[in-house]
Amino acid sequence: MKFPKNNILDNWLEANQNTEIDRFVERNLAITVKVCSVLKERGIKKKEFAAMLGKSPSEVSKWLSGLHNLTLKSITKMEEVLNINLINIEPIKEIEYVYLGSIQGGDLEDAINDYEETTFSEAI
Repeated sequence: MKFPKNNILDNWLEANQNTEIDRFVERNLAITVKVCSVLKERGIKKKEFAAMLGKSPSEVSKWLSGLHNLTLKSITKMEEVLNINLINIEPIKEIEYVYLGSIQGGDLEDAINDYEETTFSEAI
């Protein structure tokens, strides 16, 4: 069955487009596709996966439908039992150490003038 080109649903969706919802659906689907792919690759049945998570098969089935609102807790639980990373977010570095080299005892002026740049591994 073909829908008319200007049907009410298409018109409403276009007029009420929400990029936040689009992004949510896209990410939710990406997570479930990755989990399903890992399960298939490892030969893990959905029922087994549910047991690994301590959840009912029907709940896990909803999670993997791509239409369920996954929580960070449920995503983390899946990451733990499968030993994979589903959300790749770099932690904020509060402190980063930079090795500047070492200066031997003596006159600071001479040490600055004689300084040679080295990497940390070279200095050890």
